[in-house]
Amino acid sequence: MVWWHDFIRIIFITNTLLAFYIVFHRRRSVSTTWAWLIILLIFPVVGITLYAFFGRGISQENIFSINKQHHIGLQNVQKSIAKAPKEVSPSDTSKLGEIAIHFFNCNNESPLTKNNNVELYTEGETFFHDLLKDMVRAKETINVEFYTFYSDNIGNRVLQLLIKKAKQGVKVRVIYDAWGSMGATKAWFDQLRKAGGEVLPFITSRNMITRYRINYHLHRKIVVIDGRISWTGGFNIGDQYLGRKKKFGHWRDSQVRIVGSASLLLQERFVMDWNASIKRPEQLIRFNSTLFPDLDEKKVHRGDVATQIVSDGPDRYIPYMRNGMMRLMQLARKRLWIQTPYLIPDDAVFATWQTIAMSGVDVRIMIPCKPDHPFIYRATQWYANELTRCGVKIYIYEDGFLHAKTTIIDDSFSTVGSMNQDYRSYDLNFEDNAIFYDKKFTKKMTEVFEADMKKSHLLTREEIKKQGRILRTLQSFSRMLSPIL
Repeated sequence: MVWWHDFIRIIFITNTLLAFYIVFHRRRSVSTTWAWLIILLIFPVVGITLYAFFGRGISQENIFSINKQHHIGLQNVQKSIAKAPKEVSPSDTSKLGEIAIHFFNCNNESPLTKNNNVELYTEGETFFHDLLKDMVRAKETINVEFYTFYSDNIGNRVLQLLIKKAKQGVKVRVIYDAWGSMGATKAWFDQLRKAGGEVLPFITSRNMITRYRINYHLHRKIVVIDGRISWTGGFNIGDQYLGRKKKFGHWRDSQVRIVGSASLLLQERFVMDWNASIKRPEQLIRFNSTLFPDLDEKKVHRGDVATQIVSDGPDRYIPYMRNGMMRLMQLARKRLWIQTPYLIPDDAVFATWQTIAMSGVDVRIMIPCKPDHPFIYRATQWYANELTRCGVKIYIYEDGFLHAKTTIIDDSFSTVGSMNQDYRSYDLNFEDNAIFYDKKFTKKMTEVFEADMKKSHLLTREEIKKQGRILRTLQSFSRMLSPIL
């Protein structure tokens, strides 16, 4: 038996040395470092296996493919924007607004567009009805990019419509995340390919297992039709987003339909993601007037919503979107209202909310009443409890599952997009947000939030005190692992 003890001792020592090397050999946040160190030390061998798939940095090959797409054709996009009408109320782009606008456009990647008509959608039925109607009317191009594209009832309806449009001569392209679209097999998408459409898995979800990296996902939700009409927000393609899954019940989300020059920026985001993911040179998209049309008044329904499109991913070392959202939230003087399905902020965002609340700003955060991931929900509860103690009002939405990712700052600024308030969205996922500098649209967002509050209850300190010891232990343990959830 002595040899067996020695063998166990060797494994333990080797595991410990490997754990310290693995965790400290690359730059990462202190919280993430400790979370992985706990996993590696508590679960020998298993922890290293988990790290191999979930803890390693994005591959240099992927970073190169993604980064080389930056700025391709942006000048062409800016020319098209410059030709479009520019009317916008001066009050909507005030000095405070200009601070955020400048931050997001500091590298000339997110120019402000000013002639957009924007509609907000919160229910799956109306969202899919109008999305499909826009697709039916497409004349030249339909570009689709989603984290989740399920092969269920609504997924098949969308796919069959795309097949029909491809047969009519419309150029149809689809990018999807293979991990988020389980069940949507290659054979299923081949129906569209045979009709003349093109389908690609996003670069980071290609060969995930063989490359030992399954932690980096395309989380964007983008549709652009004829370069003029675009959609983005929180909805994916699947029956659960119509409230047809018993696990979730009613599905509450937020999506925006944009008609105007902001659609050109979402088109550019799609093109860059496509060109980063192609396997063959002939699949490369080159910029042309079909993809990026001149948006004159005759071709576009004229609007006046000032809009920026911002996007980010783990190919950047600095969390650009997270920092930008913190800068935007710091402009709040009256209210900061947030909706997010996952409330797992890092220390910087947590301190930002705490400071804003202590400054007398009305900070409210709305989260769902039920989990879709148990550990993540327990971590969400821990942060909800802690933020309540800091003076932040936490509302728990009770009419189904809340999946919206929105922010309201005072009466002038608001955002809708794919970015959750968690580590994954800050550091691991490829995300996009639309930022609106418009009082009318922000008023609409505020009215929707207020309606949702009527279907929610306010988390109180008394309610927190009633939480059992086992629940509090699960919350604390999940919080310790939150940087890697």
